[in-house]
Amino acid sequence: MLPTCDVAPPPAGLRLIAIGASAGGVQALGIVLRALPATCRATVVVVLHLAPGRSSQLPQLYAAHCALPLREAQDKEPLEAGVVYFAPPDYHLQIEPDGCFSLSQEAPVYFSRPSIDVLLETAAYAYRRAMLAIILTGASADGAAGLARVRQLGGSAWVQEPAGANCGIMPSAALKLAGADRVLDLLQMAASLALLGDGEHK
Repeated sequence: MLPTCDVAPPPAGLRLIAIGASAGGVQALGIVLRALPATCRATVVVVLHLAPGRSSQLPQLYAAHCALPLREAQDKEPLEAGVVYFAPPDYHLQIEPDGCFSLSQEAPVYFSRPSIDVLLETAAYAYRRAMLAIILTGASADGAAGLARVRQLGGSAWVQEPAGANCGIMPSAALKLAGADRVLDLLQMAASLALLGDGEHK
């Protein structure tokens, strides 16, 4: 039986929250990002599949509804605590062991660049037990292999409950390959993230 829970705090000691979404993800991310409190000290990194050649306005889209600063990740930029970063369109976003971003234009994964798998797999090696990976609605299997790597290296995994997702293919694929520590609907996920605060690093 997959672990489904009501509201409970995220794991202790979080330094990174990595979120992946695709089809239906704009609305789902709005609910999740709105829940993050201003006292959150974890870094939040988001990959949302966007059409190639399309400029990203995601920081501006969510700015009025998120208590944390939002920005598009830049190559070689060090990650800052308490900031939400978005992967730029048409680039894979990676996290290096030294705690900096790197961008690449290697081949798409599941026809997507940025790839959720690329972010999660690199983040898993950099943060191990200090990260939480979240897979939301989407129409491909991108993110499943990355989620498996996160769990293999000691990180935590939350997956949106597929039946309630705008498109359940991505969360279903993640659960089939990697499983999850918690399977939540968006309101449960938001309520749990709202409990983040100054205690994440303790």
